[in-house]
Amino acid sequence: MPFLQLVLPIGAADPAPYEDALLAAGASSITLEDEGDVPVLEPLPGTTPLWPRVRLKALFDGDAVPEDILQFLNGELNDTLVEPLSRASFETLADRAWEREWLKDFKPMRFGKRLWICPGGQQPDAEQLAASDAAVLIELDPGLAFGTGTHPTTALCLEWLDQAAVTGKRVIDYGCGSGILAIAAARLGAGEVVGIDIDPQALLATHDNAERNGVAQLISAHLADDSQDAPADVLLANILAGPLESLAPAFAGLVRAGGQLVLSGILANQAEAVASRYAPWFDIGPVVVRDDWARLDGVRRPTPPR
Repeated sequence: MPFLQLVLPIGAADPAPYEDALLAAGASSITLEDEGDVPVLEPLPGTTPLWPRVRLKALFDGDAVPEDILQFLNGELNDTLVEPLSRASFETLADRAWEREWLKDFKPMRFGKRLWICPGGQQPDAEQLAASDAAVLIELDPGLAFGTGTHPTTALCLEWLDQAAVTGKRVIDYGCGSGILAIAAARLGAGEVVGIDIDPQALLATHDNAERNGVAQLISAHLADDSQDAPADVLLANILAGPLESLAPAFAGLVRAGGQLVLSGILANQAEAVASRYAPWFDIGPVVVRDDWARLDGVRRPTPPR
């Protein structure tokens, strides 16, 4: 069955009354979007800031009447209406598996010389594989968890793994999301991989994708609150600069002397501050930058005797 979608710009108004009114009008889902192309890249802990100008999209049953919806909203929002409802527009949407719609543009991608990330049911063509050096294919279904390789931060980490010697090593993927880095490490020969995340959905996605790629026996996934005592040979963390800075002492305790650290999810102008936070424990190499995002690589120094 098709859906009727209402698109309603509300500017800087508080979206809460609009959301309440839309739900009361019969909306089955509501999405908030950035109307002015002003991304919120890294909110402070405990905050959920919105964009300076917001656009609401609401889905209704296909037989809903636009005029009735607007009349209802006008009555509900009479005291709080900031932006005129005349800016509202409607469109009919065909019924699709919306949670998977974006995957139609997700194609096999190569990272470095060997690694290929492939959506379910797709593979590189023969010519692409012939140009690859001992190709390692990873079939990925991100589900509801973050991580497909399309973002520069994930790409930077995958390219580091492609050239790294991880055979037989213990690897921690901190902020595992879909499990993409954990699975890549396992497929490249890691002896044990631990995925860690704050979101239970990420643990499920990591487990399912590990099974899909035949490496479930090598990968375990845990919530961040679960203690990890055994030191890692390699720790990868593709999260954000703020959490990375606060986690520096913990990461120092999770990486053995001589072990490797890979940090991403950092804007280029944040790299120096993050690197200085890790300087007491790690020798940090040159910053690698792509599209204004950065990767830091480091080696754990031995802890000085007391």
